[in-house]
Amino acid sequence: MPKVYWIARVDVRDAEAYKKYVEIGRPAYVRNGAKFLARGGKTEVLEGPARARNVVVEFPSMEAALACYNSPEYSEAKLIRQSISDGEFLVVEGVE
Repeated sequence: MPKVYWIARVDVRDAEAYKKYVEIGRPAYVRNGAKFLARGGKTEVLEGPARARNVVVEFPSMEAALACYNSPEYSEAKLIRQSISDGEFLVVEGVE
């Protein structure tokens, strides 16, 4: 079974509130086997439009990635993220 990745490209308007988003979502990440591979950090734009913050999170399966996203904890955290940032958020299956 291939691993699955959340990919988020975000421009955060309130850095302090974003910390609360991360904190509230943490139990869902742990319960669903999330592994953060990239979280912010240096970015070099090679092509196209960019966002200030880029995040890649690995999950053991599509079920785990979706369970995390739809969990009560992440649903609460998501409301914070959506209110203080703009961006794109998707889930993609990796190759085996």
